[in-house]
Amino acid sequence: MFDIGFTELLLIAVVALLVLGPDRLPGAARVAGMWVGRIKRSFNTIKEDVERELGADDIRRELRNEGILEKERKMLKETSEKANQMFSDTSLPSRVSDKPPAPAAPSVDKEPSS
Repeated sequence: MFDIGFTELLLIAVVALLVLGPDRLPGAARVAGMWVGRIKRSFNTIKEDVERELGADDIRRELRNEGILEKERKMLKETSEKANQMFSDTSLPSRVSDKPPAPAAPSVDKEPSS
């Protein structure tokens, strides 16, 4: 993230040794490590909370989509039932007669006489 190499860390250690001295450097390193650990834990906690919240949002979105799909299926079922009732209604006049169609007369090809 910060792209700090070994030489930069070595330079920071030398400056800290010169500024703090050899007797206070170990205590300062412990305190700095403690703060870095706390910051990492805080970021991890925040990250987990955000991921958990995003997961809950995804679940809510999926449930909402399933509810919409269920309503759509229900509406399609109701409209198909209404259409079936409308077309199966016996009070409507029949357009097709109940008589079977008359058989077609066979065609006879006459051969030309010579």
